Amino acid sequence: MRTYLDHNATSPIRPEARDAMLAALELRGNASSVHEEGRKARALVETSRDEIARALGTIAPTVVFTGGGSESCNQALRCVSADRLIVSAIEHPCVLEAATASGRKVEVLPVSEHGVIDLPALDSLLANGNGRALVSVMLANNETGAIQPVRDVVALAAEHDALVHCDAVQAFGKLPVNFGLLGVDLLSVSAHKLGGPQGVGALVIRDGLPVSPLISGGGQELRRRAGTENIAAIAGFAAAVRAAGKNESDFRGLQAKLESALASGPGDVAVFSAGVDRLPNTVCFALSGLEADTALMAFDLDGIAVSSGSACSSGKVQASHVLKAMGASEAATKSAVRVSLGWSTTVEDVNRFSDSWQKIAARHMARAAAA
Repeated sequence: MRTYLDHNATSPIRPEARDAMLAALELRGNASSVHEEGRKARALVETSRDEIARALGTIAPTVVFTGGGSESCNQALRCVSADRLIVSAIEHPCVLEAATASGRKVEVLPVSEHGVIDLPALDSLLANGNGRALVSVMLANNETGAIQPVRDVVALAAEHDALVHCDAVQAFGKLPVNFGLLGVDLLSVSAHKLGGPQGVGALVIRDGLPVSPLISGGGQELRRRAGTENIAAIAGFAAAVRAAGKNESDFRGLQAKLESALASGPGDVAVFSAGVDRLPNTVCFALSGLEADTALMAFDLDGIAVSSGSACSSGKVQASHVLKAMGASEAATKSAVRVSLGWSTTVEDVNRFSDSWQKIAARHMARAAAA
């Protein structure tokens, strides 16, 4: 029996999303066609858009469907008029690389040892730079779970006539995410982090903000994203959002239980960002001397799926740029393991993880003592 605890990489598809996708696959029309079949397809797309918009506290025309979170972030950073970009040091690689590819001046915002952005440093960057800035700060970090003060970022940006993009991919479905209350200009979300299908997401754009299409060649999505809409994926996205809203999971108890098991086990375990508000489903930890690739293989052999951080590196276990930015030692970055809970996680899953960890940690400590 396998235990899946890597929901921050992707969450297993919810039954509701699967059912919605299968029903949508029965539709024959292109949503841009004017005949009856096309109108039925268009109605499903627009119903889904409206449902996702309501969940995000915005209006339907602000929601642009994309191929996922990475595309949404790329469009936000590359297709909005700005003279310079300010990105936090702990952003997802899609944001960091999109910023570099934009051809604009890129300034990196530092973070504290707990993985929270430095607001005074942001104020200084905004005050001392030339031209209009676009600031990109995630709502919650995908590796440590650290929640960022996005509303404070928006307040600072307003003082300097700057725009704000928020990558909420990891937060949506785990925290309340309200576009209007956050006050940002652009917001990126993705379906597969909350139990929807892979390969579909959305970019929410403040009403009236000009944004060029990243993909050209058609008038879809109000000319903001060309290409025939993936109707089945969009329907699955909306169904997953609906299910997440009706059956909102409370991960705090399971998170506490998991961290208690880490603390009571062999060795001195460090939990990253433990001193600040975090996603209720995420635990990133390290045991000194136990490298992540060794731990991941041991867990996998025990039937448990966890990760070492971002799942966007072709399966490679690499030192985390997030932990480096937090000032963690090289040894700690090489030892970091991420456990992330989701809609399908049970107490039994956490118990199996705890039992496995006790064995893995005990073996490591025994080898270290014998060395």
